[in-house]
Amino acid sequence: MATAFEQVNRGISRIGAADLARGRTLFSDDIPMNNPLILRVFRSKRPHARIVTLDVEKAGQIPGVVGVLTAADIPGKNLFGLIQKDQPLLAQDRVRFEGEAIALVAAENEQAAQEAINAIQVGYQELTPVLDPERALDKDAPPIHDKGNLLFRRTLKKGSVAEGLLRSYVVVKRSYHTPHLEHTYLEPDAGAGYVDDDGTLVIYASTQNPHYDHEEVSQILGLDPEKVRIIQAATGGGFGSKLDLTVQGFIGLALYHFQRPVRLTFTREESYLTTSKRHPFIIRMESGAGKDGKLIAVRVRMICDTGAYASYGMAVATRAAVHVTGPYEVENVEVECLCVCTNNPVAGAMRGFGVPQVAVAHESQMDILADELDLDPLEIRKINALRPGSLTATGQKLTESVGILKTLDAIAPYYRQGKEQWLGNSPLSHMKRGMGLGAMYFGIGNTGVKNPSSARVQMDTEGRVTLCTGAADIGQGSTTALTQIVSEVLGIEPVDIRLVVADTKFTANAGATSASRQTYISGNAVKAAAENLADILLTLASELLETPKTFLSLKEGFVKDSRDVDRKASLSELAREADLSGTALSCQGHFDPVTTPLDPDTGLGNPYATYAFACHLAFVTVDSQTGGVRVSKIVAAHDVGRAINPLNVEGQIHGGVAMGLGFALMEEFVPGATFSMADYRIPTARDMPEIISVIVEDPEPTGPFGAKGVGEPALIPTAPAVINAIADALGKRVFKLPANPERVWGLGR
Repeated sequence: MATAFEQVNRGISRIGAADLARGRTLFSDDIPMNNPLILRVFRSKRPHARIVTLDVEKAGQIPGVVGVLTAADIPGKNLFGLIQKDQPLLAQDRVRFEGEAIALVAAENEQAAQEAINAIQVGYQELTPVLDPERALDKDAPPIHDKGNLLFRRTLKKGSVAEGLLRSYVVVKRSYHTPHLEHTYLEPDAGAGYVDDDGTLVIYASTQNPHYDHEEVSQILGLDPEKVRIIQAATGGGFGSKLDLTVQGFIGLALYHFQRPVRLTFTREESYLTTSKRHPFIIRMESGAGKDGKLIAVRVRMICDTGAYASYGMAVATRAAVHVTGPYEVENVEVECLCVCTNNPVAGAMRGFGVPQVAVAHESQMDILADELDLDPLEIRKINALRPGSLTATGQKLTESVGILKTLDAIAPYYRQGKEQWLGNSPLSHMKRGMGLGAMYFGIGNTGVKNPSSARVQMDTEGRVTLCTGAADIGQGSTTALTQIVSEVLGIEPVDIRLVVADTKFTANAGATSASRQTYISGNAVKAAAENLADILLTLASELLETPKTFLSLKEGFVKDSRDVDRKASLSELAREADLSGTALSCQGHFDPVTTPLDPDTGLGNPYATYAFACHLAFVTVDSQTGGVRVSKIVAAHDVGRAINPLNVEGQIHGGVAMGLGFALMEEFVPGATFSMADYRIPTARDMPEIISVIVEDPEPTGPFGAKGVGEPALIPTAPAVINAIADALGKRVFKLPANPERVWGLGR
């Protein structure tokens, strides 16, 4: 029998949605400051060069300019980085990508700031740029860092691939290429700050991880962490790029030196030039299967271009290697992923962490294998799908909440109907219809490392509840989901809960809003905190009502006796009792998923406590004369464990489909040629297909009320499904993304 919930598994409006719709929400650039200094960053126009001279004297003499700061003015450590601290806030002796920061101008107004930027003079010694990741691996390639150009190598070995390929009835070997992508969030990177009365530097920022920012800024400035406070402002999209330090370090440096309010907002061109991109991948994959369609062996070699600095490169390479076999059981696996430094833009986190790239490859391979074996594409996926008892590519045994088969079954009726009604091209028509599947699995949380979250739930003397969480909501609705979890535990309405969110002075570290982790990990932390508070309240009520706790429950703002509806105590009564007795009503919650590190040589281990699963079905029409592709419909089936807020889940799926369409058909950031939205095409409302969302619930025992996550999974299957549908329509396949009209038209030439 299904569990009956009061507040979770219920679609409610996202917290703050009304203010957003009415334009009342304050983003970083909207936050009022008292006569702030305007900050501008002077950046390199060279991709690779030594800084021989740097003259800022003339810039500092321009009327209205308060100061010009360089690397010599950084009081602490001039290095930052999410995993490896290798990137300077301000370059000192060398620049490694076009757009790297060299100096910071603070001025009374925009005009003076820009004049100062124009007046800064720098002398360069040109160095040969390395822009091709394969060239970067050559022994004679110019070194970008002292340790060479290979940042990281992740290997994964299970069984014997050589023997498995020999046993295979058919072997498919193909190469795939995916490009740099730009996040193109609506709000450019921005922030503002001031110095508090006690000397604390207070920084508002558009960010996905305020506690990480707090640590980095403190170290850059050499300050006690208590003297730095980061507050996440309303964030107009992030998709991974706002995990990296962007404006925060510059704002902190200016506050440190000038002790005045400051503001820094990137132009759109500046965001495009300087912020992190999706890693381009070169994927060479060899897949062997038996006559029955069962996968026997998979061998993969991948190169990912992380650009000038590490950012999230090592994590992306690792996640890509772990997921490259897809949601399928394969006995023999051999993977090598090389994360390579170049003088291209820094590549960091972008929704999916390498899984969208490898999903294009493994799902293309599945369709090619099906064609070679004369099997149905849906059937070959069912034959190989992971299930309870299966071993993943890392040797992890799955036990529960393995919903890939359920998503394939959910897709099946639409798939059968499509074969009957959608397919059937006329050889005389240039308009070709196709249908394609894309499946995936995605580990929730960081890969094989500790990634805990903490939260606090408290009640004041009037019985009012406050949730304090460091989890940054960047539009995905995590605050709403976390509030629903507290509501479910305490038996109150979400609107009755006060919120303190993503402020390092008042909230504990909840970890990054990344890796689709907040609902699962922070959800568990919030649930634990609420349960601790609930236990105290039930104990107080038991004494007040002279009733054993076993008969008491929290409902509708009261603790009620299940045997007598009239025996109850309100939360305000219990809060007063707690105040009189000196009982603290502030409770912490903590959760860290159980994982094991990956073996450094074999890559074997249990990298995630749980996985999300999905399958998308795409219906496309291809104009073989122009190469134009129109996606008419996407059916998206997702195993989310339990949908805390089904309305939110559906919104995530729709947003993921939109990003997936861009990845598949139009988005490509070309360093040196893409400068703004004028040069970069993203899907608009007119490009969107009909979307049918199918929420599959295979509850995760360790999740809050069974929940897992859907943020990144929502994106991943769309591009593979569309690419397979194009191949179905034309009988020829795109191996290099995006499948824009030029590439699709070229298939027929």
